[in-house]
Amino acid sequence: MDGGNSLLIEQFADGPGADGQTRAAVVSLLIDEGPLTASDIADRLGISAAGVRRHLDILVDAGDVQTAAPGFGKGGRGRPAKWFQLSPNGRGKLRHAYDDLAGAALRKLRDVGGEQAVSEFARDRVDGMVASVAPATGDDDVVRTVEDIADALTSAGYSANVREVGTGVQICQHHCPVAHVATEFPELCEAETVRFTELLGTHVQRLATIANGDCVCTTHVPIARRTPAPESATAPKSTTAPNTDGKASR
Repeated sequence: MDGGNSLLIEQFADGPGADGQTRAAVVSLLIDEGPLTASDIADRLGISAAGVRRHLDILVDAGDVQTAAPGFGKGGRGRPAKWFQLSPNGRGKLRHAYDDLAGAALRKLRDVGGEQAVSEFARDRVDGMVASVAPATGDDDVVRTVEDIADALTSAGYSANVREVGTGVQICQHHCPVAHVATEFPELCEAETVRFTELLGTHVQRLATIANGDCVCTTHVPIARRTPAPESATAPKSTTAPNTDGKASR
């Protein structure tokens, strides 16, 4: 566990000792890689799934962890697994000194360069996160680009996935490493939406953000559905009466 995550022991542990350190490790995993199942966490920590569930129960009862929305994760046979993620209450305990430093730096930037300077900073930041994503070249390419955006966001610590909803798809970011700062500087969220629109070549709509108190940042991307081509009309039947006497008709 790194120096930054070691602060989690004081925030999420009932006290010092092995149990407190294990709960801190569980929360650290949910921050970096969540949502995760109890089995996922057990494999990564090298402890029993039953032991992980005990710690998860404590964190859930404290309001620090919650189960992900129904349908999250890959389907399979048998009983669906529960996926766990940090709750808004849990995220609220993760306010570290670097949040204050980032906020102070952005306030100074705004004082010196104005709102435009903050917007340009936010734009440069998201450009860096999705630098490897190629723009969609047409309607058939939108889903591929959406998935590439989600992968890039996950690499940047946002734990993103894609799900089909109605007439489109949604990019769901289950963690936001800058949520506290984005609450004061919504330009960070707005820059993401603008860049997604440019990459996808279609208007996207931000439905929810962690910075506003929602559990997940959700961006809806409409998908143009191709309508099937009409079947070719059958050739009209001849109205000429059949020739039954074996002679050529005139």
